[in-house]
Formats: sequence, structure tokens, C-alpha cells
Amino acid sequence: MIFHTTSKKPILLVGNGARASGAAPLVLEFAHKTHIPVLTTMNAVDLAQDDIRFGFIGTYGNRISNMILNESDLIISVGARLGLRQVGSVTERFAPKAKLIRADIDQYELSRNIKPDEEKHLVDATEFMQRLLTEPIGDYSDWFNNCLKAKQLLEPYDKEEGNFTIEKISELLPENPIVAVDVGQNQCWAAQSLSLKGNNGRILIGGGYGSMGCGLPYAIGASIATNNKTVYCITGDGGLQMNIQEFETVKREKLPVKIFVLNNFVLGKISEIQYGSYNSRYAQTTGASGYSVPDFQKISEAYGIRAVTLNSYKELDRCKDWLNDDLPCLINICMPEDTLLIPKINWETGQIRPQLEDKVVKEVKELLRA
Repeated sequence: MIFHTTSKKPILLVGNGARASGAAPLVLEFAHKTHIPVLTTMNAVDLAQDDIRFGFIGTYGNRISNMILNESDLIISVGARLGLRQVGSVTERFAPKAKLIRADIDQYELSRNIKPDEEKHLVDATEFMQRLLTEPIGDYSDWFNNCLKAKQLLEPYDKEEGNFTIEKISELLPENPIVAVDVGQNQCWAAQSLSLKGNNGRILIGGGYGSMGCGLPYAIGASIATNNKTVYCITGDGGLQMNIQEFETVKREKLPVKIFVLNNFVLGKISEIQYGSYNSRYAQTTGASGYSVPDFQKISEAYGIRAVTLNSYKELDRCKDWLNDDLPCLINICMPEDTLLIPKINWETGQIRPQLEDKVVKEVKELLRA
């Protein structure tokens, strides 16, 4: 037996290794069979969407996912390397109430101990999930529903302009879309708030590579690989400038790539660190410190790709017809320069910032501890 039948609050934690092994359908089957909450790493957010979506764990993860993790008593981790962004610098704080079971095909990843008494399985994720599905696991609907209620309680919080923008994009996308995401604030906002309709969509994220500028090339490759299927690209003003010449490829190959630029006119992820950790000593990240942004609409149109500049995500309905045809487009969405990336786990204390009012935290914890 892999599963611990004495567990009352188990979770399945899946990483991109589960996707790479072809275990995605098995993850979905397991979730619907057992009603055990499925949490993911950032790279694997598309593995738990629609009716089973709670989000991803870690430094910039969804608050509800990290809170569920902290209250769980059993973690079955499949294809997730559990690096610093997931477990933090002090591993004792990681899921302090939970027994940890890890399945990974990489023996060197398993050689790192997260917990002193963890169980390790050196096995392919598909084989592991197949074995897990044969075990007599009970129904955890009560635990799942409590997690869902806690998620709904937290819904009004941790929302910045970037999250509202991604939520609006989610609303306009068709069922099971392919979405390519760049690196930076836009990446975290998309991982936090991009909720796909259906369970077969893809969110292509660069993750730990930190490959700023990858969004547009990802979208181009994904469209070509799917016989010129429509692909949606979410990028930032900084990332887009790194591979902006690929507009020519989009136009020449007649690829229906729809580009959303979350344009806050700063190198957001870096300037935010300079603001929070270096007393606002900005360097080449803001307009006043040596960074600038071109007119993306004019550049796009110069390449022969239709484009529009919006003052806010609230104007996105103007472009909804563009999202369903076979032509490429660029939608430049202007955002405030000081748009923040929240929530964030403090490395020193393990606390989730910003702190919510005590009443809300108490209600959520009571649900998760019931």
C-alpha cells in the first residue's frame, strides 16, 4: 500500500514530471475518484483546472494552496522536485503536520531529504499513479468541500491589477486553450489566476529556467506543433522586447497567435525586489532609472499584425472577436507602474504576506481543521 488509510486530510501534489510522463489523465481520474484535493507546482498548474483547481504552492503560490498544505496530514508528491520555491529555506516549516510520500524518476532529486521520515518511490509517475488508482482509497468529499469553502472565503483577497487582468482573459478564452506564458510578474499572475475552462488546456510556463522572453517563441512553437492552431500568449513589456523580432515569424507563417501584453512600463519583478529589499534603489527597471517601453501597437502594425492599446483590462471586451478568428493580433494592456505581485511567503518567517485580518484567517483555518 502506498496510501496511508489513517489519513484524514490528504493531498496530491503534482509537478511537471507528471505531465512529462503522460500521467495527466490519471491525475484527473484520481481527483474525481477520491475527491482528494490536487495542488500543483507552478510549472504544472494546468494539471488541475476547472472543477478541481486550487492553484499552486510555493513562494508566490495561491494563498489557499499554501494554507491547505499547512493543514494536510499526508502529501503524495508525484513528479515534483520540491525545490526551494516550494519548500522554503527552512524545510521544517514545510507542511509541518504531514507525512510525505515522494514519487520521482530522478534518483538525485530523491537523494535530497525534505522530511527525515519521508517515503520515497523511484518510479515513473504514470506507473505510480496506476498503482495508486488500484488501492482501496475512501472518499474525501468532506475534506475537499471544506477546502473549497475556504477557497471561496479567500476569493476577494490577494487581487492586484495583474490578477484582475488575467481573470478577464480567462473569461474570454475558449474551452481547453493553449496558453504560452513569459517570465516575470505576468508569469506569477497567470499561474495564480488563469483559470481554464475544461481539463485539457495547456499553460506553457518556463518556470525555473528564468528564460525571460520565452512567451512568444513558446506560442509560435505550440501553434506550429498543433498544425497552426490558435495559441494565446501572455507576456510582459520587458519579456516581449527580448524576442520582438519574432513578429515576423508570426506574420510570415500566418500563425493565429494572440498576444496579450501586460504592460506596466517597468521591469516589474526586478523593480519590486529593488523596492522591497533595497530601499527603492531602482536601477534600469523603471522610467526614472533607465528603462523604457516602445509603442507595441505601432511595432506590431509595422510587421503587419493588427494591434490595439487598451487603457485597462476593463476594455478587453472590445477585442473578444479577435480571439476567435484565424489571424494574429496584439493587445497591449496598460497597467499601473506600481502593480504588486502578491501573496508572497516571507523566507525568514514563513508567513504569507500581506497578512489578512484575523477574522478571515480564523474562519479559513477552522474550515481546514474541521
